[in-house]
Amino acid sequence: MVNRIRRRRGMTFLARTRRQAQKMSPYLSLVLLLVPVALVEPLKLAALIFAGNGHWMTGTAVLLGAYAASLFFVERLFRMVKPKLMTLNWFATLWTWFTTLRDKAFTWARGKILSEATS
Repeated sequence: MVNRIRRRRGMTFLARTRRQAQKMSPYLSLVLLLVPVALVEPLKLAALIFAGNGHWMTGTAVLLGAYAASLFFVERLFRMVKPKLMTLNWFATLWTWFTTLRDKAFTWARGKILSEATS
């Protein structure tokens, strides 16, 4: 019988980052989330200014890059720190209010579209 040596692989960069983010306090998690948001959101405004000044290709490229960063980085970071943020009562209340409003808007819009399709 051959004894196999089992080697434990180290954690990947994303796994280490996720673990560190989950160990943070709720307010530090909020700061961690707000830093990239504060960097990405002004880029969207800058893209509109570029496009408004006639540099529509540059404006489009900056806008697409800002939305990609927001979608891939900020959204993933929010999913990592959301459980910590939900321990803050004020954040949980605001998040519940926002999701309820969003769901009602989607339900209303879906009903409006369906009623127009049948008429």
